[in-house]
Formats: sequence, structure tokens, C-alpha cells
Amino acid sequence: MMDPDKNGVVARVGASPIRRVFAFGVLFGLGALIILIAFVQPPGFALQVMLVTFGAVVLWVAERMRRATMTVIELTSEGLRDSTGVLDIPFDQMERVERGVFAMKPSNGFVLITRDKGPKGWAPGLWWRVGRRIGVGGVTAAGAGKFMAEQIALHLATQHPKGR
Repeated sequence: MMDPDKNGVVARVGASPIRRVFAFGVLFGLGALIILIAFVQPPGFALQVMLVTFGAVVLWVAERMRRATMTVIELTSEGLRDSTGVLDIPFDQMERVERGVFAMKPSNGFVLITRDKGPKGWAPGLWWRVGRRIGVGGVTAAGAGKFMAEQIALHLATQHPKGR
């Protein structure tokens, strides 16, 4: 593993500014358009309520993504964490990294398989966790995600060469 910086961070993955703005703009525009359609050409009352509700949910996801992508994911000598403290995976919990073409992974990212199941979590555009799988990526820079995945794989291979 490479030498950590003065804060003990080996690698950082954060949202790419252009992708962040584009993704937020698309989600916000979609939510606003759905709500606009509900009022400009009102269908039946039930459909109008459904459109407004769906538009509000899309706007909520856009805001959640905007907030989530202000944080970063850091790889330290102890493990993987995010700057909010919600995601904290020590190396002894990591089993393997999947980053192949056909892996079920986020865009520009990788999937980390852990030994034990953890609580479900989601930071739209940055990471998600379901069971033993943690997906890192989305609106992140491809190079940073690849570097972090390689550093995790290298650490796992050097620390536990037989069992992995």
C-alpha cells in the first residue's frame, strides 16, 4: 500500500464536480417537470396526486444526492470510511473487491464484499450498502475509484495471501 498522507489517508474518492452538477440537474429537472405536468395539464385527481408525489420523491432524491456528494470516501491504514462517519469498514471485515466489467457495481466504482452483513445505507451518487456488499462510485472520478479498489485489493492480497 502507498504511504498515507499526514492525515493517514491513502486514497480519496469524491464526486466529480461536473458529474455532480449534471446528475443533480437531471434529477431536479425531472422532478420539477413531473410536478409541472401535474398542474399544467391536470389528469384525474388520483393521477395528479400520484404525479405530485412522484415528483416530490425525485426532488427529495436530488437533494439527498446533493448533500451526499459533498462528502468523500477515504481509505486509511485502518480501512474504508466516509467523511460523515456513517460508512466505517475496517480491513479485517473486508473479504474481496469486485471491479470487473460484469460486476454489479456503480458507475466508475467497485463493490467491496465484507465478512459480515452491515446496516443498509445509501449516499446517492457516492456509495450504497446492502448486506455484505458495499458499492462505491456513481458520480465519482473513474481514476480515483480504480486506484482505491487496487489499493484495497493489494492490501488484502498482501495481508492474507492464502485465504483470499
